[in-house]
Amino acid sequence: MSLVTTLGRAARLSLLISTTLASTASATTVGRDQDIVDLKLGQRVLVDDGTCPAGQVKEVRGSKMTDKGVVRTSSCVARFGPKSK
Repeated sequence: MSLVTTLGRAARLSLLISTTLASTASATTVGRDQDIVDLKLGQRVLVDDGTCPAGQVKEVRGSKMTDKGVVRTSSCVARFGPKSK
């Protein structure tokens, strides 16, 4: 294999990995905890249910894997951008 072919494959693999990570890193916003279905390990979902102080929103994360599925943890984080309905 030539060096150019190896570098081309490495560049394509790097692009694929960065695209995948960027798409999984974004958080979606829902109105209630019950609206979250099929939470994946490492996924973050913003829940705008009014339980956090002004200027913050609840973030629910898939924190670890157990025999029964993904364990959810939540905390209040700063709200960025306008409030969505």
